[in-house]
Amino acid sequence: MIGVIAQATDHTVVREFFELFKTPWEFYRPDRHYDVVLSTIEGTPGDVDAPLVVVYSAATVAGDADTSVRASASGSSMLSYKGRRLPIYGPSRTFERGADCLIDAAAQKAAATVVPSRDGVRVTIGYDLFREIGWLLTHGQPAANADIPAVELHIQLLRDLIVEYAAPLVEIPPIPDGHRLIACLTHDVDHPALRLHTMDHTALGFLYRALAGSVVDALRGRVSARHVLLNWLAALKLPLVHVGLAKDFWWEFDRYLSLEAGRPSTFFVIPFGGDPGRTADGPAPRRRAAAYGARDIVDRIGQLASSGCEIGVHGLDAWCDSARGRDELHEIARIAGAASIGVRMHWLYGGVQSAASLEKAGFAYDSTCGYNETVGYRAGTTQVFKPLEAIRLLELPLHVMDTALFYPAHLHCSPAEARQRVRAIIDNALQFGGAVTVNWHDRSLAPERLWGGAYVELLEELTRAGTWFAQASQAVAWFAKRRSAAFDAVTRESGRLRVNASADSAVGVPALRLRIHPARAPGRFSASAGSRTSRVVDLPLRDTLEARV
Repeated sequence: MIGVIAQATDHTVVREFFELFKTPWEFYRPDRHYDVVLSTIEGTPGDVDAPLVVVYSAATVAGDADTSVRASASGSSMLSYKGRRLPIYGPSRTFERGADCLIDAAAQKAAATVVPSRDGVRVTIGYDLFREIGWLLTHGQPAANADIPAVELHIQLLRDLIVEYAAPLVEIPPIPDGHRLIACLTHDVDHPALRLHTMDHTALGFLYRALAGSVVDALRGRVSARHVLLNWLAALKLPLVHVGLAKDFWWEFDRYLSLEAGRPSTFFVIPFGGDPGRTADGPAPRRRAAAYGARDIVDRIGQLASSGCEIGVHGLDAWCDSARGRDELHEIARIAGAASIGVRMHWLYGGVQSAASLEKAGFAYDSTCGYNETVGYRAGTTQVFKPLEAIRLLELPLHVMDTALFYPAHLHCSPAEARQRVRAIIDNALQFGGAVTVNWHDRSLAPERLWGGAYVELLEELTRAGTWFAQASQAVAWFAKRRSAAFDAVTRESGRLRVNASADSAVGVPALRLRIHPARAPGRFSASAGSRTSRVVDLPLRDTLEARV
C-alpha cells in the first residue's frame, strides 16, 4: 500500500495518477503502516512508518541537511532515465552527490538521491510529480517533445523504485488479458466525395498536389514513378467524375471495410455541411467548413454501422458550446441509430475547458487530444485518461495521423521515415501498455495522397504485435473497466501474498490482468537497476479474483 502526502489542491491529480498507475494507495494516515510513502510536501517528516519514502520536490526539504546534499534550483529541464529523455515542465533541482538513475541532461548532475534511513530507504526526486502530471494532462507537451510518453516514464520510475526497495508490488497494467496492446483504427470523414468540390480550395489543392507536388516528390526520391502516374491519371479524370462518367475515387469506404476485415474501426462524421464553426476568438476560417453533412451520406453511414463500424461525431463547435454540441450529437445519433456517441473535433480544436463542454453536451468520450503537425503523445500518455476538469468524460488520445506524417507542411515523411516513427509508437505501447490510436482520413487511400500502402503496412505491423483491435468506444469501455477495479485486500500470509481484486462487468471487451512483482534482493538503484530481470506473475481479472502468490 502506498500512502500519499500531497497538497489538497493536488488531490484531483493524485487520484487520476493512480488510475493510470493502478496499484493500491490511499491518502496518508499517520496511524497506518505503509510499504511506501510518497510525498510532494516540503518538510516531509523523517519518521513516517514505511521502508521506502519517496519525496518529490524541487525545493529543499527536511532531510537534505542530514544527507549532506546541496540542492540547486533550475528552470524547466530535460532529464534522462534509463537512456530515455524525460522532460520536466516545472521547476527542478539537481544534487551535488546523488544517484545516477536520474540525470539532468544539461547540467550532467543527478536529479535524485537514494539514502538509507533508519528503517529503510529515503529517495528524493528533484521535481514535483503531481505538478508534472497535472500539466501534462491539462496543457500537454510541445510538438518538440511529442515522441516522449512522459506520463508512462514517471510511472516507470516510481514502479522501479518500489520493485527495488518495497516489493512485492501489485498493479493492474494497461494491457488487456490475451493481448499485448490496444489499437483503435479511426477515420475522420472530411471529404467523402470529390464531386462535392467544384474548383474550390480542396479541388485546387488536389490538382496542385497531384500534378506538381507528386513530380517534385518523385524527383526527391520520396515517391515512385507509379505514384506520379496514378495522380496524373486521376487529375485527367476529374471532369469525368463531375459529370458522372467516371468513378469518384475519393468514395473509398468499401476499400476501408475490405482492408480492415476483422479489425473494427470508428468513423467520425461531420454533422452539418457548410458550417466552419468558431474559434475562441470568433468565426473559424471558411475553409474549415465541410462540403457535406451527415444527411448527405445517410446510406453510407448505415452501411458502415451494419458492417460493425462505429460512427462518431466530427465536431464543429462542441468543444466550446455545449448547446451546439448537443445538436451535433443528436444529428449523428439519429442517423447512426446509436444511443452512445463519441466525438473528435474537426481540426482538433480544443481548450482547457473543452472536456467540460463535451461532457455537458452528452458525449460518451472524446478523442481530440493529439497533434495536427506531428505524431506522438500530446498528453504524454498511451492511456485513456479523465481530463481533470471532467467528471466522467474519458479521453482517448490520438497518436498517429496520416496528414501529420506525410504533408509537406508537417513531417513530410517518406514511407520509410513514416514506418520508423510509427514503429517507435508501437514499441512504446508494447513496453508500457495502453493504446495506439490511428487517424487515417477518408480520402487518404485515393489520389493524390495514395497512402494506402502505408496503412496496410501499419495494419500488418499491429497484427503481428498481438494487438486487440477495438472501436474507440470499446477501448474506452475497457479502460473504464480498469478504472472500476478495486483492490479489496492485499495481505501477506505465511510468506505468501494474498490479493483480492474486483472490477465492474463489461460486455465485449477482454479481461483485465493482475500483475504481481515479487520481492527480490535489493541492490544499488542506478540507471540500470530498473532493468534487472524481475519475474512477474500475470493473472486474468474478469469480475473478481482471489490469488495467492
